[in-house]
Amino acid sequence: MSLTLQGVSKTVGANTHIYETDLELQNGTMNVLLGPTSSGKTSLMRLMAGLDVPDTGKIFWKGQDVTGMRVQDRRVAMVYQQFINYPSMTVYDNIASPMRLLGKSAAEIDASVKKAAELMKLGPFLDRKPLQLSGGQQQRCALARALVKDAGLVLLDEPLANLDYKLREELRAEIPRIFEEAGSIFVYATTEPEEALLLGGNTATLWQGRVTQFGPTPDVYRNPVDATTARVFSDPPMNFLQLVKSGGELTFGKGQMIAAPKAWADLPDGPYQAGFRPNHLELSPAVTGAIAFQAKLMVTEITGSETFIHLDHHSERWVGLVHGVQELPLGKTLPVYLDPAHIYLFEKGGALVSAASYAKAA
Repeated sequence: MSLTLQGVSKTVGANTHIYETDLELQNGTMNVLLGPTSSGKTSLMRLMAGLDVPDTGKIFWKGQDVTGMRVQDRRVAMVYQQFINYPSMTVYDNIASPMRLLGKSAAEIDASVKKAAELMKLGPFLDRKPLQLSGGQQQRCALARALVKDAGLVLLDEPLANLDYKLREELRAEIPRIFEEAGSIFVYATTEPEEALLLGGNTATLWQGRVTQFGPTPDVYRNPVDATTARVFSDPPMNFLQLVKSGGELTFGKGQMIAAPKAWADLPDGPYQAGFRPNHLELSPAVTGAIAFQAKLMVTEITGSETFIHLDHHSERWVGLVHGVQELPLGKTLPVYLDPAHIYLFEKGGALVSAASYAKAA
């Protein structure tokens, strides 16, 4: 059983929201749509749900063409970032409403509502109205309603974005477990790479209306097919550096040269783009053979156990994520180090040429 999109696209006026997309989601899987704001996540979900009709292509559910089928006729549940509850109804009745529409018995409804309320920590609030709840409790009420609907497709559009940090962390861990028993297809939209990694399952990266890659989440993270996917699946975004390969040597930026790693020895000579994640930039060499760069420190952001350092390397802006509280002189040039094993190599057009050695070994 699967949800299949074949050549699906959507335009609104002169704007293309989704370019032609092929995607297949299997029953019982968690599927993350990862991309920045306006990358097409919600547009793609609306097509999956039947809220919008694609301009081209077809959508199949369990092998049946449902492209023109109304959303009311599909087993779909959707939870938005801006939670939607019925303000005149109690929490109990909000959660029970989908089951009543399906004609379930009072005993079935009561058992399902209480189970969902327990999972979402809403047991003490079943007699309250939504406006008597905190924002986090209201969102959990919307999630509980999706849980009892017994939907074959559950779409979660940044459902935790408005919750406080602690509750967000709890629900990130709970959501895969909560929905696992249902055997449905789950699609979860987020702008946060960390959230995609925590949720696991599969991830589709989106950029300007295009799905750039889809596969098991760790594989997409470790082996991005191109620079765009690498940029999407890195927070802060991946750093980039222009280089030229000539024989056995690499020339970085303003003439800095090193010997080409063995993994790149057989690559054709020419220009490339090197990419590396912020957490792989070091203030001291971690390995023998680390590449040293001189970069101007522009800003530091101390988060507690870590420090973000914003650097200017010959007009290329980099971000490093280093351990500990680092009190460094702003405006000064300092050495930073990079293990060549952590470098991804891309063609000038963006396609991946060589994954980082650590990614291949992981």
